[in-house]
Amino acid sequence: MVAYKFNAVWALFFVIFLLLTVTLYGFERFTDNGDGTVTDHKTGLMWAKNDNQGDINWKQGERWVKFTFPYSISTSYNNWRLPTLEELLTLYVRDKSYPGYETDCGQKVRIVPEIRITCGWLWSSEKKSITARVYNFNRGYHYTDRMVHKKAYRVLPVRSLKWQTTN
Repeated sequence: MVAYKFNAVWALFFVIFLLLTVTLYGFERFTDNGDGTVTDHKTGLMWAKNDNQGDINWKQGERWVKFTFPYSISTSYNNWRLPTLEELLTLYVRDKSYPGYETDCGQKVRIVPEIRITCGWLWSSEKKSITARVYNFNRGYHYTDRMVHKKAYRVLPVRSLKWQTTN
C-alpha cells in the first residue's frame, strides 16, 4: 500500500512537471516571429528566416549582414552577425527520415524547415588569414575556403537574444 501511494505521488509529480514544461516552453523549438526572423528557443538565437539569396563572398556577406539585412526586415535590432560554425551546426537536421528540401540552386538541403536557404553552403564567422569556414547543409560537414570565393555561398544572419540592443 505504501509503494502504491509512493508511485502515485511520483506519477502526479511527473504529470504536473510535464504540464508546466509544456505551458512554459511549448513543444515548438522555433517560432516564426512574422517579421522575417525565427527564434530558436533551444539555443537562444534569433535567425533570419531567409539567406541573402545570391552568391556572395565572405567580406560582402559580413557587410550585408551588418548594414543591409537589418533594414530589410521590420525589427529594430542592430546586433546581427555571421553565425559561428557551432551555431550553424544546430540547424542541420540529422534525422534520416527528414526529407529536407530542394533549394533554388538545385541542391537538396537538410536544414530546419523554419529557415529557407537558396543554396546549401553558408559562410560562418570563423576566419583565419584569407580563409573562412563554410557549412554544407546538403551533406552536413564543414570545410575551409578562401574568403574571396562566391561559389554559390550564402549568408544567414543571426543574433543572440541575450543582449537586445535597438537602434
